[in-house]
Amino acid sequence: MNGWKHAEGVVVMVLGVVLAGALALPSTAEGQSDAAEVPEFRVDPFWPPPLPNNWILGQAAGVAVDADDDVWLIHRPRSLDARQRGEHGMCCVPAPPVIEFAPDGTVLRSWGGPGDGFEWPENEHGIHIDHEGHVWVGGNAATDAHILKFTADGEFLLQIGRAGQSGGSNDTENLGRPAGIRVDAETNEVYVADGYGNRRVIVFDAETGAYRRHWGAYGERPDDAELPSYDPEADPIRHYRSPVHDVAVSNDGLVYVADRTNDRLQVFRKDGTFLREAFVRPATLGSGSVSGVTLSVDPDQQWLFIPDGTNNVVWVLDRATLTVRDHFGRMGMYAGQFHRLHNLAVDSRGNLYTTEVNSGQRIQKFVRLGGPDDAQQ
Repeated sequence: MNGWKHAEGVVVMVLGVVLAGALALPSTAEGQSDAAEVPEFRVDPFWPPPLPNNWILGQAAGVAVDADDDVWLIHRPRSLDARQRGEHGMCCVPAPPVIEFAPDGTVLRSWGGPGDGFEWPENEHGIHIDHEGHVWVGGNAATDAHILKFTADGEFLLQIGRAGQSGGSNDTENLGRPAGIRVDAETNEVYVADGYGNRRVIVFDAETGAYRRHWGAYGERPDDAELPSYDPEADPIRHYRSPVHDVAVSNDGLVYVADRTNDRLQVFRKDGTFLREAFVRPATLGSGSVSGVTLSVDPDQQWLFIPDGTNNVVWVLDRATLTVRDHFGRMGMYAGQFHRLHNLAVDSRGNLYTTEVNSGQRIQKFVRLGGPDDAQQ
């Protein structure tokens, strides 16, 4: 990948478990998938162009792409220090929390922050655009026990949960510092990786907010018991650790859950039946290696893209086998490098968009080599 391609030193384990019936796999045959060309990417150092209005980004905590290939970002204006806020020296103006970019990086819309009738999160975390163009956002501060649904113009539609009311991993009304949000277009249900306080995936009706179901690691009932420290040599723990950082739903009805600090990805049916899991660089300690999960946009959704905020790489996994086929990136502040890589999204042309928290504070675009945008470079 432009000199970044490294396959050595990657340790991946895949465990298969079938609890009921045959294991559901992607429609691409395993042998065909193994022979397929692994997607490669090149950073576009000029995307996006400079922000208008002397804006500056805080920690970039979520990214999503809508049906028009517009790119949506949520960031944390309150993470900016006095100098960055323009209180000391000549820089700057904090951008609104939610920004919509056109495919060329031009800012189209921006909004967000406290308002009437809803509780804006204390620490923004995660954004999702559903099949009807609605914008979902959440937060992971200690008091953030809810998610919000808006129109594309920022008109408030729905709040699920109430700030400061988390009742733990089996509370069916409130969340616990939620991290990732996805709406399943087939059922109009919203899946939440919940998250930094709780240890579960929870599902609600996306129209009414009514509770549907929830589960913990391996599809079991979660609890909030104290857990031992992560040990890569020990048997896999039957709990999620903080945070359960992301969730994705494939076109063929599988649910993928990023269990970040356990260095693993778990796969379920939509009813919570556990199917299998994969460990990505399981020797990774601290913040863990599986920070998110995003599916590719080809008809079979052949690839999984896993942002890793500890090793600061994007892992490319074959979805049929859950094996690592490649990775790109490294720690650093130059274009194409990462400092606390957080999550990513993909557009209809196969390009990737990444966000960085901590002092990274940016969004980057990676053009898929051989794709339509690559031909324009």
